[in-house]
Amino acid sequence: MKKLLTPYAKGKLQLKNHVVMAPMTRSRALNNIPNNLMAAYYKQRSGAGLIVTEGTSPSPEGLGYPRIPGIFSDEQVEGWKAVTQAVHEGGSKIFLQLMHTGRVAHVANLPEGYQPVGLSDIKAAGEIFTDSAGLQEHSVPITLDAQGIQRVIKDFVKAAENAVKAGFDGVELHGANGYLLEQSLNPHINNRSDNYGGNIENRSRLTLEIAEKIAGAVGADKVGLRISPFSTLSDMPAYDEAEVHQTYIHLAGELNRLDIAYLHISNSPAIPEKTHEGIRYAFSNTLIYCNGLTAETAEAKLQEGHADLVAFGRSFLANPDFIERLEKNEALNEVDYMTLYTPGEHGYTDYPVLD
Repeated sequence: MKKLLTPYAKGKLQLKNHVVMAPMTRSRALNNIPNNLMAAYYKQRSGAGLIVTEGTSPSPEGLGYPRIPGIFSDEQVEGWKAVTQAVHEGGSKIFLQLMHTGRVAHVANLPEGYQPVGLSDIKAAGEIFTDSAGLQEHSVPITLDAQGIQRVIKDFVKAAENAVKAGFDGVELHGANGYLLEQSLNPHINNRSDNYGGNIENRSRLTLEIAEKIAGAVGADKVGLRISPFSTLSDMPAYDEAEVHQTYIHLAGELNRLDIAYLHISNSPAIPEKTHEGIRYAFSNTLIYCNGLTAETAEAKLQEGHADLVAFGRSFLANPDFIERLEKNEALNEVDYMTLYTPGEHGYTDYPVLD
């Protein structure tokens, strides 16, 4: 595990090792406010060089799931301060993942007076859990008009400024897993005819404008983007392979021009090697690979130069002391899937650690 556990430095990203804790929704933010239980959870896992938090909404209308945190109110900013302090005490860096769920939402999960929104009014297939009514079909989103698009961009910028106030080292834009930013990239979901829809450049515009404006507000070194090329999660219909490839090469090149800190790739066997190579060629800053990695395959990615950093999700979820287990080559705890999204400490902060 030589490279995994050695320090990493590129630009202003200075980490104690090459290991990233991946963002994972855990649904413990009662009333959408970060709390001391969450601070304990993240502190337990501060062996990671970099922690990326669970998806956090930049606005009330982006709170598609129950009990996910926000970063748009003073109370939320104060709640996050306990988290960032705890993680920094553990010697880790921490980025806040900004996740606007867009059409992957139900009105019952939003504050009163808010509705789910999207690039179009195309409803997501499938069901979503609500605390008040159990499983429900996704709500039909309201199409964002020109003013609505500008409001979303401003909400993201304000959220990034709030994140820096709360002590975060940066923010990661969630452009993956079928949420709002990925919805904007997909021509089957984004059917707009204005300059935020149509060709690749227009469909990329929302993500790139948000990244550019946040970089201008808090610094490009405090911005990352998570992407999931060729993913069909959250009812993302597949589209032409060449167009998908060109979309992500365009994004990588434009983000390289902006000089953001990193790109975080949600890896999948569906991504062709030429797309990986194209992103690596177009983007010269830090590349993070995530999904399905073991210690051995992660080390290989680092040694081969495919990735600069490697991220683990479930390994950190079930093993607060994951780094120590890597160092000692110890077995890992199994994930309790029944408690992934339940309130309280069970299956959250009570996983066993090594003596």
